[in-house]
Amino acid sequence: MCGRYNLTLPVEAVRQLFAVVNEVEAFPPRYNIAPTQPVHVVRAGPHGRELTLMKWGFMPSWVKDPAKFPLLINARAETAPEKPAFRNALRRRRVLLPATGYYEWKREDGRKVPYLFEAGQPIALAGIYETWMGPNGEEVDTAAILTTEATGIAADYHARMPLTVAAEHTAEWLDPANDDAARALVWTDRGTYTARPVSTRLGNARNEGIGLLEPDPERPPEPVRETEGPTLGAAEPGAEPRRKAAAASEDDQPRLL
Repeated sequence: MCGRYNLTLPVEAVRQLFAVVNEVEAFPPRYNIAPTQPVHVVRAGPHGRELTLMKWGFMPSWVKDPAKFPLLINARAETAPEKPAFRNALRRRRVLLPATGYYEWKREDGRKVPYLFEAGQPIALAGIYETWMGPNGEEVDTAAILTTEATGIAADYHARMPLTVAAEHTAEWLDPANDDAARALVWTDRGTYTARPVSTRLGNARNEGIGLLEPDPERPPEPVRETEGPTLGAAEPGAEPRRKAAAASEDDQPRLL
């Protein structure tokens, strides 16, 4: 899956890279973009490509109560053309999410360590969007990132990886006139990445800044304590605290707040 990514390019670089026609307010580098946050996406507009903000957490238009609907941050490319939640969006409402890298976690020595995946250049994550309309007339544009089976280095860290769209296929991907959902996936690809460890502080969505790209200092070995046996309810040394809810996945998503 893709549950965190970053975008460190200045706004003018993003506008030029994707040939965006609208004016966009400057935004700071973002090193820890997380689900439910506003994210910048590129979509086809009436006068050309637009760079706009959407909420990362896909919400089909037919949803009545967001609190009772799963948080969909990713959509499986293999099944999206047939899924009622994604089918129409994949046909007519495709977007690109500019990024400079994405993150995955790997368990090492009893803890989860985040790794940054980089392609040596900016990447365009393949996404879909839907406009959700609330009971009081409010409208919220929501987006999800398409994923597929991981290959290459990415497969050593997670079973899934995000799909990307190369520059030569940007026009076809964004064109809503290309309304064959299955055909649209031909314009996506798996990126080729390098991976390096970064700070575990990335796990808290409130943390930001370039310091998140630095790995944690090596921890000293924990002292060995002799006990007669495990204490009921005690965590194993080095294990993460038990969370109230499981981490987000494509098949078991947390509820939208």
